[in-house]
Amino acid sequence: MFTVEHITHRDHWNNTLRSLPYAHILQTWEWGEFKHKTTGWQPLRLAFKRAGEVKALASVGVRSISPFKMLYVSKGPALDYSDPELVNFVLNHLQNLARQQFAVWLKIDPDVVLATGVPSEADDTPDLTGQAFVANLQARGWRSSDDQIQFRNTINIDLTPSEDELLAAMSQNTRRKVRIAQREGVTVREGTTADLLLLYDLYQQTGARDGFLIRPRDYYLHEWRYLIDAGLAQPLIAEYNGKALAHVILFHFARKCWYFYGASSNEERDKMPNYLLQWEAMRWAKAHGYVVYDMWGAPDEFVESDSLWGVYQFKRGFRGTVTRHIGAWDYAPYPLLYKAYTELYPRVLAWLRRQRR
Repeated sequence: MFTVEHITHRDHWNNTLRSLPYAHILQTWEWGEFKHKTTGWQPLRLAFKRAGEVKALASVGVRSISPFKMLYVSKGPALDYSDPELVNFVLNHLQNLARQQFAVWLKIDPDVVLATGVPSEADDTPDLTGQAFVANLQARGWRSSDDQIQFRNTINIDLTPSEDELLAAMSQNTRRKVRIAQREGVTVREGTTADLLLLYDLYQQTGARDGFLIRPRDYYLHEWRYLIDAGLAQPLIAEYNGKALAHVILFHFARKCWYFYGASSNEERDKMPNYLLQWEAMRWAKAHGYVVYDMWGAPDEFVESDSLWGVYQFKRGFRGTVTRHIGAWDYAPYPLLYKAYTELYPRVLAWLRRQRR
């Protein structure tokens, strides 16, 4: 009844992915190619068919760090998680693959929703599909990963209402700051690959100011150029008197647009460019046919001590839905090997670093 095939053509893969539930840009052909070229994750692209029709896709990143091998399905697989027969077939195949590859671990973190709303507040609503899938993983011996590579939680904005309705739904303070930026003469334009060095410069300034580490410049320049050229990314740049103040870089695929990167200079912050950028990003996504704007990131724990609390307060003003995903889960085909890698190997590396010093 079920069969598994490898897809080797980009358009076939992406067009099929667009048609599936839980399609994500981190499962696209281009993302697999980018991660392979920059970080060594070799994509293995699997199509799961029922009665000859593709019902699920999984772009499995395979990486060897001698003598270990790891498998990672970044924001996947893409499939209908309310179909137990399909879910079980896909999981069985991936688990067998992990054993065949003698992998330390197989990690998945699909865009499956566990609940919406803030925990323990009035809008806290469990998602039955997500709850059932987590129960299935637990019954199979999967474990919630200590290494949550992608954001577990986010804020999603439904773009189907009119622009007037979207603006009216914002908090009064957020709407006011959008209008301040407009009144002060801040403008927003679409960026191109000619702006890559500018985008990186602003991102570097933001990292230094806000205290987060960033990768080497070439990583971002390669990522942004590759996805812009592929038609999967769009920078928007806020300017005042011709000088760039801030930017966002939107990733977009299937029905969703993601606010993946954002940065701002240390100048003219009182002109509120970041608020206008988010509004223009929502308008851009809506105009291009996307129905969800994913603000890409919310706290793991909804408390003020969480490192994302300040960013969360900013995002909440746009009045989206807090969406809590199931997060990353690990399958360990060889539990002792998994324990050695996750617990002992980091200690050995730390000891070696101390000896070198």
